[in-house]
Amino acid sequence: MARKQTRSSANGKWFIPLFLGGLVVLLGALVFMNRYMDKQDKEAQDTLLQDMPNWTQIRGDIDVSKGIQYDKQPSLGSPDAKIKVVEVADFKCPACRNWTLGDMKVFKEKYIDTGKVQFFFMNYPFIDRDSILAAGAGEAIYQQSNDAFWQYVEKLYEKQGDEATIWATREFLTDFVKTNITGIDYDKFAEAFQDDSYLLDVKLDFKTAGSLGVNGTPQFFVNDIHMAPAKAGETKTTLERLSEAVEAELAK
Repeated sequence: MARKQTRSSANGKWFIPLFLGGLVVLLGALVFMNRYMDKQDKEAQDTLLQDMPNWTQIRGDIDVSKGIQYDKQPSLGSPDAKIKVVEVADFKCPACRNWTLGDMKVFKEKYIDTGKVQFFFMNYPFIDRDSILAAGAGEAIYQQSNDAFWQYVEKLYEKQGDEATIWATREFLTDFVKTNITGIDYDKFAEAFQDDSYLLDVKLDFKTAGSLGVNGTPQFFVNDIHMAPAKAGETKTTLERLSEAVEAELAK
């Protein structure tokens, strides 16, 4: 009996150190794998960025002194409306998605469909380089059809990827438009998109919005007046704040 107890005690003596050692090795392996996967993801993202436009590559004359050029912006509603509202947006922006797929529908019924507001869209692709590409695809569609552009806005937000990843690639956007957007000549769109034919228009939007005080999305202008972004802790929704600004203009 004494020998058996001694042998059991010896086995127990080594169990805890061996267990802890194995646990350390396992944790080390997991840390290594996570770092390896993060590195692989970063390399994949960097590869995608190589095919993305940047502002320095988009060259041409830009004049922001004219302010918002309404005739260059996609629109909804009557040109005779007393109020002009401009949404400044980025297709990768989650808050822009929430607005478009949520309260924008209420705003449209109350103000746009009733002839009180003409609503415009203006690009401010600031999140990443694929934001610029998504805006360029939208411009290529708009040059063919204003109605098709608004299809693109809603359906692309429905398919919006993670803000922190590069998802609006050329391949994705080309396939997306082919599958989801009607009322345009697809081949004509694809050629213009691949040639980056309308990225100067995107840059004009971006520079103009920035010159008028825009520093994020979504932000709005009501009859050329920049509606200040919500302050930290403010409880009013975008719909409430925008409606108040429109009502104030209507009352003038």
